[in-house]
Amino acid sequence: MDGDNISFDDSVSRRKALFGTAFGTAFALAAQPVQAQSVITTPADGLTAGAVTVKTKDGKDMMAYRAMPASGTGFGTILVVQEIFGVHQHITDVCRRFAKAGYYAIAPDLYFRQGDATKVTDIPTLMKDIVSKVPDAQVMGDLDATVAFVKGEGKADAAKLGITGFCWGGRIVWMYDAHNPAVKAGVAWYGPLARDATPLSPTNPVDVTKTLAGPVQGLYGGADTGISQESVEKMRTALKSGSPAAQKSQIKVYPDTPHGFNADYRPSYRKGAADDGWQVCLAWFKANGVV
Repeated sequence: MDGDNISFDDSVSRRKALFGTAFGTAFALAAQPVQAQSVITTPADGLTAGAVTVKTKDGKDMMAYRAMPASGTGFGTILVVQEIFGVHQHITDVCRRFAKAGYYAIAPDLYFRQGDATKVTDIPTLMKDIVSKVPDAQVMGDLDATVAFVKGEGKADAAKLGITGFCWGGRIVWMYDAHNPAVKAGVAWYGPLARDATPLSPTNPVDVTKTLAGPVQGLYGGADTGISQESVEKMRTALKSGSPAAQKSQIKVYPDTPHGFNADYRPSYRKGAADDGWQVCLAWFKANGVV
């Protein structure tokens, strides 16, 4: 057990243990300075938590952080999708928060082919050298592989499948919900909804509402300078004419609240919105069969 109270399965390899240690102690350098006085740390007592290896469809080893109650089986499954900063201490803590609520939560390292986002020192370089090179198709396939891993491990009930994500991962929530018909529900935290298409990201959440499999709860900040309220309203309109799940979806906007309001390690953190969003998130999954 390291200084962050993260325990590891006895059977993990040295590589997994080293990767898990990095998960437990590191924030993305590009997100500095970390606001240490507000960082939330969820202990792993009563949990099985640590690094695992997911075999991707193209035969590669993708590391992931997984947390679940130490006893029992059949847990609802939550895919946790990283911010642009990768799978760092905040994302692994979110997994443990879900595990404390009785879930099996897993956060795959979706940038692993392109690089280690936690080692990049500035956001422009991170966006140029890693994030912009990650194809949507790759992410969809790696999340599919993560679900297959969950099924194979036999601890969780992958039929009770939910997905949540933050920032970059908030967009992926909408996209994966439209990709995988098995998704029961999603919660998207301040993910872009409509932006210029690229060859690697040819569509946006606003384009895929007709194929949403499970209803999505969107959580957005009214003072988010990167996600306009115009795009939020455009998404609301698209949901009304989308699939039945899209029509059940909801978007909640927190007034005067910035982007990244749940990121308790950054100055953007807003405790009131973050606490409310977490309760909304848990209630949404429960109400839609992910429990």
